[in-house]
Amino acid sequence: MYKIYINDRPLVLASPAEDLPEWQGRPQLDTQYPGKPKHLLAYVDLMEKSRRYEAVILRHADPERLWADFRSLFHLVEAAGGVVHYEQVPQEVLFIFRRGMWDLPKGKIDKGETPEQAALREVAEETGLACRLDGLLTHTWHTYRLPRKRILKKTWWYRMWTPTTELHLQHEEDIESARWMAIEAAWHTLQPMWQNIREVLRADMQSRAARQ
Repeated sequence: MYKIYINDRPLVLASPAEDLPEWQGRPQLDTQYPGKPKHLLAYVDLMEKSRRYEAVILRHADPERLWADFRSLFHLVEAAGGVVHYEQVPQEVLFIFRRGMWDLPKGKIDKGETPEQAALREVAEETGLACRLDGLLTHTWHTYRLPRKRILKKTWWYRMWTPTTELHLQHEEDIESARWMAIEAAWHTLQPMWQNIREVLRADMQSRAARQ
């Protein structure tokens, strides 16, 4: 299964037999992929222009082919970021408020960088925090448009630790404010928040629970 966020809602690419209980009982479009990449753009446009469905699910007997067809329509951009935990209060995570949404620090991977290097650099630039990595949590995918170009962004997300909460926010990147808060509290308190960021937070909580 592949999940790509378009207009803050998921486009899911799956096999015909795959059970997807997360969206049962919610407005969704669940249909078969007709087999031609150009047909995928109709579903992308639907999600960009309408909020009729909370999810669009496309199914095909070969999900890898479906994924390859989808990727062929976009220019790939890669980014990296982190779920930053405070060492003295491990349950607290740093959230930033940017362009009207609660987010996590992240940014594009520069040429010659590894995702790990980019994640640490971007967090340092956006927040002023020097961090250490504690493993890859997940990847997220989302799309956006530029003039004459459709972008598919892959973001690498890492758990990080920092010994301080002293911040130096990068306001030129439209970061207005920041909060240290436990994920469980932030889930309902910090609104609005991107759905793909909730995916990252869920991955962090699941990873921590597996370690206990």
